[in-house]
Amino acid sequence: MKTDIVLDTNVLVTALKSSRGASFRLLSLVEHDLFTLHVSTPLVTEYEAVLKRGLTSLLAEEIDDVIDYLCSKAVLDKIFYLWRPVLKDPDDDFVLELAVKANATIVTWSVADFKRAARFGVDVMTPREFLATLEVQP
Repeated sequence: MKTDIVLDTNVLVTALKSSRGASFRLLSLVEHDLFTLHVSTPLVTEYEAVLKRGLTSLLAEEIDDVIDYLCSKAVLDKIFYLWRPVLKDPDDDFVLELAVKANATIVTWSVADFKRAARFGVDVMTPREFLATLEVQP
């Protein structure tokens, strides 16, 4: 049975900055359908806004290609409810809302920011921890 995940923006940024490490390994596994990736319109909008701040060496067109690819492989979930504010950083609440809707694990480098996700039954783990659940080496 495949695990459902929501990929926090910081994992995507890290993956696109370096081809080494757990974030890149996780991103490279999207094409193998080992897990189901979930996105929402607010999350895709954040991916684009953050990546186009110049945090990576990619051109805008290349960023668009990455986002288009992720969207083609992901399940688009529409969120019709809001619980805000719940998390320490209100800008992360839409990630939690998506994870609740999708019954998905949040994969992030900022695990501490999602401590309150547990009260909604949402697991939170780093890319390295998630790869270990797949028995894949980072």
